[in-house]
Amino acid sequence: MTVPAVTTTTPLTPAYARVAELMPSLRVIEGEPRSDTGWINGDALAEGGPALDAFLADEARAGLATYGETPRPDVVATFALHRYAWPAAALFTVPYFLLRRVPHLAPEDVSLRRDPTRLTVRVTAFACLPSDPLAHHPGALVVPDEEALRAETRRAAADHLGPLLDAFGPRMRRRSRALWGAATDELVESLWYFGHLLGEEERAVRELALLLPGATPPFAAGAGFRELRAPDETAVRTRDRASCCMYYTLRPADTCATCPRLCDADRLRRLTGA
Repeated sequence: MTVPAVTTTTPLTPAYARVAELMPSLRVIEGEPRSDTGWINGDALAEGGPALDAFLADEARAGLATYGETPRPDVVATFALHRYAWPAAALFTVPYFLLRRVPHLAPEDVSLRRDPTRLTVRVTAFACLPSDPLAHHPGALVVPDEEALRAETRRAAADHLGPLLDAFGPRMRRRSRALWGAATDELVESLWYFGHLLGEEERAVRELALLLPGATPPFAAGAGFRELRAPDETAVRTRDRASCCMYYTLRPADTCATCPRLCDADRLRRLTGA
């Protein structure tokens, strides 16, 4: 694994620069949150008022343009939460994976612009290991070992996402366990995806099994990876999602291969093209 040399503005900059290199449609800009036209602050969404209403209205319009019909209100809210929570989860999982550093980001430290996705991130503190060369940085919280750093990753992500789940939950018509199931999926699938882009999917899967070994409160489930056997006995990786993304309500024949509505035989057909 090689993290490219960049001009570091915070201890997290190398990881966030790598995100943009791997996925140009997602760019992380370090600096003060923005609230000008096209931007929405995480804390404004967490308040659950007009800002959230506008965010959901944008998602409904996008759904109509994409699918030719307006999704149900609970589906709109589910899609909208994913639009924020997946890139927000990557703010924690990618630095953990690449640098062994975990930022502490409150909702007010992040703002989002959609199409293409841009995030502003205000980094003031981060957790790291004693061996980190920046362990003496004034914003560093040094934790004793890898397990403690995994706990910090879970805690930091939960502290950020929790207020958003509280705001979106009534619109999604879901209660706490289902909401934290959605948060579990965002955390897992953000790192799984970037691990694949980095050519380190196997390590990402191992890391996620340690990060989320089971229901680790408040997260509702473990990473959920397992292997299926194709007819030729080839091992095929899948995972059991902890929540439903609701895509089936619009395209029931075109759901993802980890959809909890799919049996293993259907998963294998999707994954192998058989």
